[in-house]
Amino acid sequence: MRITRALSVSLLMLGLAVAPAAADSSPTPTDSASADGDAPTQAGTSFRTATEVEQGQTATASGSTGDYLYWSFPADAGQRPTVKATVKLPETHAAQSWQVDVYDGLRRRQACQYGAQTRTAAADASSVELACTLRTVRAWSETWADDPLPGTYYVRLTAVGLTTADLGLPVGTEVRVDSKDIGGSAAVDGSLAEPLVPGIAVKSQAESDGSEDSSAVLSAIEPEDGWSSGWWSDRWVWTAIGGVLAALAGVGGYALTRGAGRPSRVPPGA
Repeated sequence: MRITRALSVSLLMLGLAVAPAAADSSPTPTDSASADGDAPTQAGTSFRTATEVEQGQTATASGSTGDYLYWSFPADAGQRPTVKATVKLPETHAAQSWQVDVYDGLRRRQACQYGAQTRTAAADASSVELACTLRTVRAWSETWADDPLPGTYYVRLTAVGLTTADLGLPVGTEVRVDSKDIGGSAAVDGSLAEPLVPGIAVKSQAESDGSEDSSAVLSAIEPEDGWSSGWWSDRWVWTAIGGVLAALAGVGGYALTRGAGRPSRVPPGA
């Protein structure tokens, strides 16, 4: 009876460990992005004027060759963002190279894991497509490391190596950011006190003073479920399952080694 009761309790714990994983199947910011009708139709010209865009939106903008076009988007811990950019070129132009760069909240240029970050369009090409997949955003990192951290990310799109005749030609651009949720495999021990968002220090000071004035905050964009929304990951599930399996192994080992119980106290010949 004791073994049966122990097995029942272990199975109940296993069910409770797996249940939160099913309850946490809410859509990511990428899945529940706003309609493209609400997407921005212009780009900024610097980090401070970067146009904010949500993940899953396709932002469009018109510009000229030689301009620097900037957008910004939020990325939380556990996400692996992919930035895709399309440049629609004028009918007549020389061969030109375009490049997309991504910077984190500290304005550190982040390396692309893979993707065509720089491409050269032939003289007869009507468009050029670029892509950059970043490393997984970490919840915490050493101060000397260059790891991606939660906060605002900046996209800069520009042409490099232009000829004088192509300067100022009109172009159309499309930029889209999507993320893949990596899950518990990217989890680390630790987290930032605040995400790397412009104006976050001013906002935190205003909240501590009890003031509701947020006019000094430079960025209001954040993930749909708030920062550090992915605190729950499959790492917790596998940890719980490992504990349950260890308990079952202990119960099974005890059942195999305990024998038939206490020996009888009645003498054999009585």
